[in-house]
Amino acid sequence: MKISVIGCGYLGAVHAATLASMGHTVVGIDVDAAKVDQLGRGVAPFFEPGLDELLRDGTATGRLTFSTDFAAAAGAQVHFLCVGTPQSKTSDGADLTFLVAATEALLPHLAGGAVVVGKSTVPVGTVDMLRDVLAGRPDVQLGWNPEFLRQGTAVKDTLVPDRLVYGVSGGKAAAFNPGTGAPRGVTAALDAVYEPLLNAGIPRLVCNFATAELIKSAANAYLATKVSFINAIAELCDASGADVAELSEAMGMDPRIGSRYLHAGLGFGGGCLPKDIRSLSSQAAALGVAPVNDWMGVVDAINVRQRTRTVALAAGLCGGELSGRAVTILGAAFKPETDDIRDSPALDVATRLAAAGAHVTVTDPKAVNNAWLRYPQLRFESSTARALEGAELVLLLTEWDEYRRLSPAFAGGLVRRRVVLDGRNVLDAAAWRAEGWVVRGLGTNSGEAVQAAGDGLAGMRHS
Repeated sequence: MKISVIGCGYLGAVHAATLASMGHTVVGIDVDAAKVDQLGRGVAPFFEPGLDELLRDGTATGRLTFSTDFAAAAGAQVHFLCVGTPQSKTSDGADLTFLVAATEALLPHLAGGAVVVGKSTVPVGTVDMLRDVLAGRPDVQLGWNPEFLRQGTAVKDTLVPDRLVYGVSGGKAAAFNPGTGAPRGVTAALDAVYEPLLNAGIPRLVCNFATAELIKSAANAYLATKVSFINAIAELCDASGADVAELSEAMGMDPRIGSRYLHAGLGFGGGCLPKDIRSLSSQAAALGVAPVNDWMGVVDAINVRQRTRTVALAAGLCGGELSGRAVTILGAAFKPETDDIRDSPALDVATRLAAAGAHVTVTDPKAVNNAWLRYPQLRFESSTARALEGAELVLLLTEWDEYRRLSPAFAGGLVRRRVVLDGRNVLDAAAWRAEGWVVRGLGTNSGEAVQAAGDGLAGMRHS
């Protein structure tokens, strides 16, 4: 089957490469000429494990091509809209400008009977907007197929998804032939696209457009709620002397709750969760559903509070004064296994520390170049060892494996003060303390570590 993928960012590039690996002939369309050139050479313009290999295989076989010309999509049977829907600059809602523009640009090149399928995360009512764009082409069918990939595992999530969701006009009742039960229209087209996945037993849910439009935002809102909930409990643990790691382990043993996303730390960032909870809040407000609007506001506020709380804890570990202190940040990406720095909690904390007068050095296995371009006020080092030299305080803020495995003895030989704030609660605190480190987590101990570090700094000042 010939397929076009409109928009070749994280979602589109991965979707195009994985479809080609299933045997389809795929053309990716993007207005960014530099990105198209790089993808055409089989190289991803961002770090995503396993993607370069798929791009090289697809381009080498000729099944995968990229272009800036929408005319290259002519003749495709299915067109996937994978254009970004960022948060609006003037509100918490999603900006659909790029999505509408891409649909309008695609319109003249749609073959008779073509199927246009949205994959972007969008607010309810987006399909109605695109129906207006396609109103002059009643022969073209419209569907919605939300994505559920995660950066860092996007290739696996696309090739082995938890589920496939099809949003179609009329919902499930209209998706199948009443006589034979055979899929028809958009459902039949998507079944043909995803035949290898369906044959492998991946479950498929067919629903109406409103459900398909809401489902990704609702899923992300639930995950964000779990993260913010345990982070709020972490603050309660710090105030009471409880240990949130032990508490969350016990909670996670309850099958009604589960342990996934119940890990306290600095909180979430990136281009999806923060944007999606704000968009859902905006939708709820517009529809008069106050509880969802209020709830998402609380989730968002708790998440941001973790960043300000981390800065306050860092100040406490420096005796209450950050000015002039040499601080090293381990991690710049918003999560491990990506170079994406959008709404990175680590960089947010880093800039707040720098604004308080600290001399901040940031390191990351993959995101240093991206971060350096955006945050010239910070110092960056690609080498962990060089970043640690002379540090008076170390903050682990992105849980890359190399930081989890970092030797406390090795790190201790480089820093000026053996004090670490583990903002992700992933270090073996006992092993680090055995090497003379003061270790502070979020919700894993009370104020003794802060007091000890502050006393130690005062001693250094008087020595």
